[in-house]
Amino acid sequence: MNMSRIGEIAALATACCWTISATSFEIAGKKVGSLSVNYIRLVIGFIFISVYSYFTRGMFFPIDATASNWIWLTISGLIGFFIGDLFLFQSYLEVGSRISMLIMAASPPITAILGFFIMKERIDMIGVLGMSITMVGIAMVILSKNPEDKNIEVKYSVKGLTYAFLGALGQSVGLIFSKIGMGDYSPFAATQIRIIAGFISFTVLFIILNKWEDLKAALKEKQAMVHITVGSVFGPFVGVSLSLISIKYTSAGISSTITSIVPVLIIPLSILVFKEKVKTKEILGAVVSVVGVALLFI
Repeated sequence: MNMSRIGEIAALATACCWTISATSFEIAGKKVGSLSVNYIRLVIGFIFISVYSYFTRGMFFPIDATASNWIWLTISGLIGFFIGDLFLFQSYLEVGSRISMLIMAASPPITAILGFFIMKERIDMIGVLGMSITMVGIAMVILSKNPEDKNIEVKYSVKGLTYAFLGALGQSVGLIFSKIGMGDYSPFAATQIRIIAGFISFTVLFIILNKWEDLKAALKEKQAMVHITVGSVFGPFVGVSLSLISIKYTSAGISSTITSIVPVLIIPLSILVFKEKVKTKEILGAVVSVVGVALLFI
């Protein structure tokens, strides 16, 4: 099996993990709030990944990382795990994980644009077409025509959609810095560094906002903790690590393309778990957005 195929398989597995984690975190967030979910899932994720690193690398802590690894991966964790996820998890509560993941389909075009400016990656006319199609697919879902005045209106919370877009932006910027900072370093150890950066950032936020009582209450919610644990295993532990394996063995663009199928994968879960009534137009919009992402990197 060649290296590019390893990257593609890892990206597909990442998409499945993020579908499960997004659904789990939405359920938990509705019970205990997005801030507590964010904080607890980083702690659980770090414990899992540290134990795994001990058995596979012989060390709990990434003490073999270079100064360059620490600097770039810390920046990546600050942007991705803290700023990006801060907005993304709140968008789950505002518009739900299905719509949030659809907006996250904008991440690959953003990644491509950032890759063009930062890493000199090429974007051709087909790529521009792909970006446009992705945006059309998203618009098909979030926009509708008012039957009374025939004006186009946004079907979902603008605040929630904005949060989701900021989450997509955070993921894209974090991905670029991850690729710069990781190099040939262990993807799992790299994830440890990113989680540490996210954990410290959220700790500071909790101190500023004095949200410790909310955190204590969340820890006592057994059902919420089960969902946070499931989401943590498939999110910060397996999912993020697989995404780093993916970008290690293939380009950031190809990795983003494959992982972008989450908006389609999450539809059956939204119907089964949240009893959402998903319209055919919305399913088509999700498919169109993924097609656009695929075109972006042909």
